[in-house]
Amino acid sequence: MTTSTSYIQHERDGKQVLLKGQAQLPSRKPHQSLVKVQYVAQNPTDVQTLDSNAFGEGTVLGCDFVGTVEEEGTEAKNLNKGDVIAGLIWGAEIKGLGAYGSHTFADDRISFKVPKSVKLEDAATLPLASCTAWLALFSKTCLNIPRKEGKEKTSVLIWGGSSSVGSYAIQLARIYNFNILTTCSPKNFSMVKNLGATHVFDYNDPAVIDNIKNAASDLEYTFDTIGSTDSSAQASQAIRSEGGVLCTVRPGKANTEDVAKHVKITDVLVWTAFLKDHQYKEFKWPASVEDHELSAELFEKLPSWLEDGTIKPNNVKLFDSLDSIHEGFDMHRNGKISSFKIVYKV
Repeated sequence: MTTSTSYIQHERDGKQVLLKGQAQLPSRKPHQSLVKVQYVAQNPTDVQTLDSNAFGEGTVLGCDFVGTVEEEGTEAKNLNKGDVIAGLIWGAEIKGLGAYGSHTFADDRISFKVPKSVKLEDAATLPLASCTAWLALFSKTCLNIPRKEGKEKTSVLIWGGSSSVGSYAIQLARIYNFNILTTCSPKNFSMVKNLGATHVFDYNDPAVIDNIKNAASDLEYTFDTIGSTDSSAQASQAIRSEGGVLCTVRPGKANTEDVAKHVKITDVLVWTAFLKDHQYKEFKWPASVEDHELSAELFEKLPSWLEDGTIKPNNVKLFDSLDSIHEGFDMHRNGKISSFKIVYKV
C-alpha cells in the first residue's frame, strides 16, 4: 500500500483543521494511475467540505492536481509512466485520497497530458472548473444545449462570468458560437469580454434583468455559477416567458426555492464524470455513461485547445507550499478571491 504526505482533516478544540501527516491510500482501480503531485488548485468545495465536516476525521481534500505518473494503471490506455498530467479527483469521498498531498490517483480518461507550452500551475486550474462548465452546458441532465449551430445563435446567460467555472463556461460556449451574456463586477468586464462574452452586465445593477432581456429576449438557457441564496432566483427572471432551463452549481438544487415558476431547475455535479455511483448525505447520483463519455471528450480536447489558445487557463495566485493552505482557505472565507484561482506548489 502507498502512503502520501498529506494535509489530513482532524478536529481540534471543536473546529475542523488540516494537519500534515501520512495518509494511507486505498487500493487502486485498474484504470487509475499513481501520480506524484506537483501542483494542486484550491476550489470552494474544499473549504465548504472542511467547514461543514462533510466527511469527517481522516479526510484528505483537494480535487485539481498536476503531477507525474509514477505507476500506470493495469488497464490504463492513455497515461504512461513519466507523463505530466492534469487530473480530477473527488478529494474527501474516499478516506485518505485527495489532491492535497504528495500522491494521488488519476482516472485514465478524466485527465490530460499537459502541453509543454502551458505552465503547470495554470493547468491545475482546469479539471474541476472546466468539466463542471462543460457538463452544465451540454449534459442531458443539465442545460442540454444543442452543439450544432443553427440559423440563429443560441443565447446563454452565465451568471458569474468571472468565477473560475464561469470563465471556462464562457470560453466553451464561444467555441460553439453562442450569444453569451454574463454578469460580474465592473472591474472584471474587460476580462470576460476577452474570454468571449458578447454582453456583460453588472449583477448589482437594479436594472440588470431588464438589460439582459433587452439584449436577448429569446433567452432559454441560464447557468448560475454562484449558487448563492438569491443568484438562481435573480438569474431565472431573465428567461423568456415561454419557458427555459436554469442549471445551478449547487448539488441538490439548493437555493432555488424562489426560481421563476416557468423555469425548469437542474443542477450539475462534476463527479458524474466518473463512471461510478456517488452519494453525499441523502443525495445519490447513479453512474452515468453519458456524462462519463461527455467528460472524457472534454479531457481529450483540452490539450489542443490549450495549445492553440482556444481555452485560456484561470489567472493564478501561486503559493510556494501546501503549508500555506490555511492562509488560502481563509482568503476564501473572507471573500478575498476574485478572478483568480489559488494554486499550491507541492
